[in-house]
Amino acid sequence: MASDNPPSTVSPSSAHERTAIRMIPFIVGCALFMQMLDSTVVATALPVMARALGTTPVKMNVAITSYLLALAVFVPVSGWAADRFGARRVFITAIVLFTVSSVACALAQNLTHLVMARTVQGMAGAMMVPVGRVILLRMTPKAELLRAMAFLSMPALLGPIVGPPLGGFLVTYTSWHWIFLINIPVGVLGIALVLRYISPDIPQSSLRLDWLGFILSGVSLACLVSGFESIGHNDVSRTQVFVLLGVGLGCGLLYIWHARHHEHPIVDLSLLKVRSFAIATLGGNLCRLTVGAAPFLLAMMLQVGFGMSPFAAGLITFSSAAGALLMKLVATPVINRYGFKRVLVVNAVLAGALVMVCGLFSAQTSVWVMMGVLVLGGISRSLQFTAVNTLTYADLGSAEMSRASSFSAMAQQLAISLGVGGAALVLNLSMSWRGAEHLEPVDTFWGFMILGVMACFSAFSFMRLPANVAQHLRSRAKA
Repeated sequence: MASDNPPSTVSPSSAHERTAIRMIPFIVGCALFMQMLDSTVVATALPVMARALGTTPVKMNVAITSYLLALAVFVPVSGWAADRFGARRVFITAIVLFTVSSVACALAQNLTHLVMARTVQGMAGAMMVPVGRVILLRMTPKAELLRAMAFLSMPALLGPIVGPPLGGFLVTYTSWHWIFLINIPVGVLGIALVLRYISPDIPQSSLRLDWLGFILSGVSLACLVSGFESIGHNDVSRTQVFVLLGVGLGCGLLYIWHARHHEHPIVDLSLLKVRSFAIATLGGNLCRLTVGAAPFLLAMMLQVGFGMSPFAAGLITFSSAAGALLMKLVATPVINRYGFKRVLVVNAVLAGALVMVCGLFSAQTSVWVMMGVLVLGGISRSLQFTAVNTLTYADLGSAEMSRASSFSAMAQQLAISLGVGGAALVLNLSMSWRGAEHLEPVDTFWGFMILGVMACFSAFSFMRLPANVAQHLRSRAKA
């Protein structure tokens, strides 16, 4: 249940405290960018890494899945760990572990060593971002929350877009080791900034870990993420995909039963009783399907369908990042003027329409037209996620922030995996329907259409919001 206390009761009185509040979104944003970047940057380098490690590109895919699985399994623990040991301590530990494991990835001599290091890296990433968000929510005053979320939405959008072209650039002009070594300066800077600007906090709970809930949620998330990621892989049979999804859904249902009978479940489903949190989670994740799927479909269309080089396709895809950066400047004034509900409903349709327009691209379409559409799409998605991420925590008290952050991170991970897996499934179904073995632009057309429709459907979820939802955030932001 929602607390009567506001999400943040911070009243900065010193110059250092005011500076710290301005720096926190940047610090957490760096952590989020590292996590999102490492989810995608390896994909472009797999063939080169396979030759260096004496294996095949197909087998190298486990370097991606091991990271995603560890990320999914350990996200639910993040809220408990923040409350049990202190958010600042867990955050610093996670950044250190992420940085050290990145070095271990770069030093790997074979595939086994790489998978072990990537698994540890995923564990650290699972703790790093949700706990960092907890710190932001606890320390940021209500009047600054919308601006902080506007900044924090960018790394989540930029990571999947920057990852493939950056990976291609590093592999082409340096070596695959730098894919992981670039995390070192970011990690060192993050640790220094945390020590400088984030004060130690007192653990808020002495509760023991819900081990049964952790096992059930971990198996459920691991199987669901694996199942979604396996859709469209030729080396994974349909039977195996159905088994993974079936086990994931079964453990998920068992966890729901367990959570209803446990006093302190690891994933607190009672948060869904808070209307704004529930609607923002559902509607936001329908929009979030595009985060991983749109770059994937663009890469398939531009490289396979149109015959572009990976670097040229990456530069075109990167233009949507420019849109996300532009929206940072105006997201807060737009939401303050028109309100959360109106922005979310109207922009959901606009964002979905812009995704569908991408499906109309052809080999004859001007590069400038493509980039213009992608810039507009980046602007729209950045505005949507700024509003959604702020609304998610608008009506929650500080006591709920840890649990809400881990819940939200878990849902986001599933949505991104489902988006990529669903897009791959649509491509395969389209090729099967045509009786073809090679991808054509018509296949990506259907992928963009379905993805856009799903984003538009999120508007129906946002229509259930009260007209004055999160009015207290707008009025303070305008004051």
